[in-house]
Amino acid sequence: MNFHTRKWIKPEDLNPNGTLFGGRLLQWIDEEAALYAIIQLENPRTVTKYMSEIDFRASAKKGDIIEIGIEVTKWGTASLTLKCEVRNKMTREIIITVDRIVMVGLDEKGNSKPHGKTQVEFVRDRLGES
Repeated sequence: MNFHTRKWIKPEDLNPNGTLFGGRLLQWIDEEAALYAIIQLENPRTVTKYMSEIDFRASAKKGDIIEIGIEVTKWGTASLTLKCEVRNKMTREIIITVDRIVMVGLDEKGNSKPHGKTQVEFVRDRLGES
């Protein structure tokens, strides 16, 4: 699993219990999945189609640094299925896991658009750089 994004937990991210608000974390996960899928599918019209059961395993508090990990688990014709894990950067404790996030690339009319991809690509490889 590759961990691309880190977030610093600030007061505005907390719930009344003083821990990270789950809705804020899900917002960050959805954004991370969208950005990852947009880059992989090379389609800015990529949207979230499905998110599986979410397993909150631990909490985070103000001042913690968390990191969001994404991994491709399946390539569909017009979709990309991802797995996500969020962990505390310092302790490596897992905060949340999401087994399946399905992202779909759309055309200009909002219909699914086949992408022809079968494996993860890195932007540096597309540009011909080493």
